[in-house]
Amino acid sequence: MALKKKIIVGTIVGLLMVLHGFSWADGTFDKVKNKGELVVGLCAQYPPFESKNEKNGELEGFDIALGKALADQMGVKAKFIDAEWQGLLGGLKKGDYDVLITCMSKSETRSENVNFSDVYYTLPDVIVVRKDETVIKDRADLKDRRIGVQLGSGSEQIADKMKGMFKEIKRYNYNPEAFTDLKFKRVDAVLVGYAYAVNQIKTDPSYKVVGTPLSEAEIVMVLPKGADSLTSQLNDALAKIKGDGTYQQIHDRWLKID
Repeated sequence: MALKKKIIVGTIVGLLMVLHGFSWADGTFDKVKNKGELVVGLCAQYPPFESKNEKNGELEGFDIALGKALADQMGVKAKFIDAEWQGLLGGLKKGDYDVLITCMSKSETRSENVNFSDVYYTLPDVIVVRKDETVIKDRADLKDRRIGVQLGSGSEQIADKMKGMFKEIKRYNYNPEAFTDLKFKRVDAVLVGYAYAVNQIKTDPSYKVVGTPLSEAEIVMVLPKGADSLTSQLNDALAKIKGDGTYQQIHDRWLKID
């Protein structure tokens, strides 16, 4: 009788776990381990997180170094695939990538049905204006102004929440286009992640960051829904490289702001 009860209880627990999407062995990490590589999707248009080196064409940046370190911890190689930002989530669903490591926040996945890793970076969104701008000093000064944002970004979502105060929101495929329009006064300000803003200002000092951050985005790795074993392994690897100092070295190389 006791054995029968255990079987019934075990069956009920198993059904409940399946209904809630839990799997003891979903096979996603085994797949990565067996092929010997972690396929990482990204959009190499967002320095210092990911971009192509102008001299040799190689991918570089914080996310590239992070992906390599995580793969190394899991005993595999990292393979990076550069793609259009707007198509990354669709490619993940199709199975083109094992994971997206591309400075993507939880909010940028919108209502997509995906797995998140633990947060690996917290990124403030800020206001960037021309260096000679004297009127725009904080968010209140954006009233009746033309604002530039990248399509599909967390900054675009912030702008949409504030759209009642703007004269116009101009949306760009990539941030460099927005900064070009800012330089030539076709927009009055650009909303963008702080690390990108600092990187841009180091390259071209004709811009500046003003005011306080508009928000802080939680940056995560994004995986297919149900890829629980791979998500767990990535979280473990992230914790290990944070513990042994590797993460800090990568951060200081790419994201430390003097």
